[in-house]
Amino acid sequence: MIAKLVPLVLRNLARNKRRTILTVLSIGVSIFVFAALASLPILVDQVLRDRANSLRVITHSKVSVMYQLPAAYLRQIESVPHVEAVSAYTIFLGTYRDPTMQLPAIAVSPDHFRDIWPDWGVTQATEQKFKESRSACMVTRVLMRQYGWKIGDNVILHGTLVPIDVQVKIVGEVGDHAPATVIIFRSDYLDELSGRPGKVNIIWAKIDRSQSTPQVMAEIDRMFANSANETQTETETTMVKNRIGEMSLMIDGAKVLAAIVIFTIALVAANTAAMAVRERRGEIAVMRAIGFTRDSIIVAILGEGIVIGVLGGLLGCAMARAGFVVLPYAAAELGPLAMQLKMSLRVLMSSFAVATIIGAASAFIPALSATRGSVAGSLRPVG
Repeated sequence: MIAKLVPLVLRNLARNKRRTILTVLSIGVSIFVFAALASLPILVDQVLRDRANSLRVITHSKVSVMYQLPAAYLRQIESVPHVEAVSAYTIFLGTYRDPTMQLPAIAVSPDHFRDIWPDWGVTQATEQKFKESRSACMVTRVLMRQYGWKIGDNVILHGTLVPIDVQVKIVGEVGDHAPATVIIFRSDYLDELSGRPGKVNIIWAKIDRSQSTPQVMAEIDRMFANSANETQTETETTMVKNRIGEMSLMIDGAKVLAAIVIFTIALVAANTAAMAVRERRGEIAVMRAIGFTRDSIIVAILGEGIVIGVLGGLLGCAMARAGFVVLPYAAAELGPLAMQLKMSLRVLMSSFAVATIIGAASAFIPALSATRGSVAGSLRPVG
């Protein structure tokens, strides 16, 4: 029966091409927005999962991450039992080419880089080059593609908070697990240029095993208690959770907006389907009179809604997929979080399913209403 109804479904969809196209477009745009908003909470979950098994602990000022600590703390932390390696980590805010092109950087210690960040995908050869050259830097593949850089290129960053120019030479790439929007260069080189050596924002420490984490954190903070620069040491997962907590309102807002978008487009699609069916009530009555069953008519109208939902879902998912592919190239305008966003298969499948359900549900209720009642009663307005 369904195969026989396919030509009828396609003919009805083509009857008012403008309305069909506009409905597909409205569902497609809404699914695009829904997929984008739904990706934000999934990003947060992914970040937490990636950090769950980390053996890194982070020490920063008890006041704020932006307050600096004495660099001498590195050697003291390195002496704590179960600590295998330490590194400075200083945030450098700068611009590239023009003042509107924000391109932050981080300055790290040249030693033990691969020991502390083995998941960042830095090769041994790249690490060796990083150690050998004071002005060396490492860049993510995203930035390499975005700016057309290659190994050996020189890049000049213009400091915003610290009024200095930092000229670095690209010696290698880092993997996708590194911060996607930053250039990584040497902390001793930053000290030399700024003329303010001996200060760091964060001290990263690699510990030998996860069971040692509470002991190491307590010992580090005890070591600097009641000093002029008291510390707070936390695991990488805890720090990420704290930072995400600061964005909780935005994340909750994204969930609410996603629900509002879907609810709104469902109402629009339902209203459009109701109008289309209302215009054909007489035709539906004639179809019932010449032998079409109520079920076959409902299936035909339902098929129209499903086709519109599927087309809108495909369009929206394609737009979302394409949007997230080009997103890194707009990172300067969209900020660091945009560089981390990825369109997961789960979000795409969920978005497509939502579009299909919207199409089916918007057509099903008008179809039931139009086929309710007796054939004679339905034909009376036609006559």
